[in-house]
This record gives sequence, structure tokens and C-alpha cells, in this order.
Amino acid sequence: MVGIILATHGNFATGILQSASMIFGEQPNVAAVTLQPNEGPDDVRRKMEEAVASFEDPEQVLILVDLWGGTPFNQSNGLIAGHEDKWAIVAGLNLPMLIDAYASRMMMETAHELAVQISGSAKEGVRIYPESLEPKEAKPAAAAASDGQPTGALPEGTVVGDGKIKYVLARIDSRLLHGQVATAWTKTTNPNRIIVVSDGVAHDNLRKSMITEAAPPGVKANVVPISKMIQVAKDPRFGNTKALLLFETPQDALAAIKGGVDIKELNIGSMAHSVGKVAVSKVLSLGKEDVETFEELKKLGITFDVRKVPSDSKDNMDAIIEKAKAELG
Repeated sequence: MVGIILATHGNFATGILQSASMIFGEQPNVAAVTLQPNEGPDDVRRKMEEAVASFEDPEQVLILVDLWGGTPFNQSNGLIAGHEDKWAIVAGLNLPMLIDAYASRMMMETAHELAVQISGSAKEGVRIYPESLEPKEAKPAAAAASDGQPTGALPEGTVVGDGKIKYVLARIDSRLLHGQVATAWTKTTNPNRIIVVSDGVAHDNLRKSMITEAAPPGVKANVVPISKMIQVAKDPRFGNTKALLLFETPQDALAAIKGGVDIKELNIGSMAHSVGKVAVSKVLSLGKEDVETFEELKKLGITFDVRKVPSDSKDNMDAIIEKAKAELG
């Protein structure tokens, strides 16, 4: 696995490392190197050398710095001498860049590949709202046309691709579209459309607007009621869609599946606590109706992937249900 050094002025490196861990989970072979006001170039160089020595594979190292030409960059540039064939430096460190680095190094074996990959996500992460303030040349104008989606009205019955939606992830998460979904899960599942399936949110214009605006660059977000999702699932015009589905509750997921949405596995992310529910983990609270719903889903052949972020180990859903039963009485 490529080792990653975050090298910055002040505590930026440690702060962004903590932020990325909240979104993507704790990651191995990553080190934060900071330049404090009372330190000099030699201190930064020493910390970088110690970081490289701690990595499992010191032959593949990616150094992410905050500022081109600053002390962290200059010391990185000196450290990389003699390793240019395998190491790389990328300046302009931001959170989208780091999240992409975490996700991409699961599939990429070299620092050079990783450097090329994340430079794009770093730029795409810079956006302006309201969108009317975006410079025209900065708008991702080609995104809608290049994502495999219909760009105009197609006659009913038109078959696009094989006529079947590809569900790259179906997740139950009471927070719906938030940082962990918009970055970690989107990067690892690569959807071209995020669909929030909820009767309540579909009729709440404020929440609906917030969700559609929170979509990551290059991915469209839609909010639809359950009945509409069932219709879309059977519409052959969406054959090139790679969809990440988000359900607020297991009951919504069950209704969609019973209606014909062809989901085989549900990722269980978070379920908020409320009256009548018991906390079975830090992020999951279940009530009697939830337990009954999960048991019905299991009878339908649905499997469960219980984890908050892709890098987490999977929890045992059967054990979680039994714990909830015992505490609910």
C-alpha cells in the first residue's frame, strides 16, 4: 500500500487527518508532519524521514503538501531526490484530495498513479454556491452528457443499455446524503447517480434542495418517493444508470424491495436514536418495528453489510438484532 505523508504549515496536517478519519475511517500508512512556528526546515525533514521509515512499503510514497514552494514542499523536494521513479509530491492539499487518495490506493499500487488521480478530485472539490457565481469555464458542463444518462426526453419503452439499473450500493442511513456518503462511499462504488428514496423528504422542499446541492462533483442527486423509485426500477430508459440508493429507514427499503427494486444487499450505516429505540452500537438504534423489518428483509434473501465507512470491518447483523431483542424485552 502506498504510504502517504501530509506535510503542512502549522496543525493543518493533523486537522485534515482527523477530518478524513471521521469520513473514511482510520487509515494505516499515513503520517501527519507539521511545521511549527518554533521549528525549522531540518525538523520537517527529520519528521518526514521518520514517517517513511514507519511505512510498510517505503518504496512507494506520496507526499501531499499545502503550498507549492513552502518549507514542507521544499523539504519534500529534497527528500524525493533519487526516488523520482516511484515517489511523488502533490501540492494544494484539501479534503477531497485526501479522501480520493484513501479510496484510490485500494486499487492503485504506485504513488505516481495516485498523484495523477487525486489532482483532478482536488480541483473538482472547489465549487461555489450559488452556482451563478461559478466562472463559466469552471462548470462541469460535460458531466451530465458523459455519465451515461439520457440527456433528453426518450420515448417510453426505449431500452438504454441492457435496460436494468445497476445498484452499486443501497444504504440505510438516517442522515441520508452526508460527508461519508458523498466522499468515501461514492469514491469506492463509483455511481453516476445518487437517489434518496423517501416519501417524507420528497415532499420537503428544503431537505430536498439541500440533498441535491450536496452531491459530489460529476454525480447527480435525486430525491424520489418510494412509488417513483419502483417505477424507475422497471423503466428500461435507465439501463446505463449506476445508482447509489439511500433510505432513511429499513421500512422504506423493505417497501421498495417488495415493489420490485432489485436490491440483494443493504449497507447499514446509521440509524438515529428516538423514543422506543435502544442503542445497539454507537451509530445504530433499533426499535421493535426495525427488528421485525430486518427479519422480514432477511426472509426475502437480503444480506446486510453493517459498516459506517468502507474501511470499517463488517459487524454481524444477526448479533445486532439479537442484542436489540434482548434490550427491548
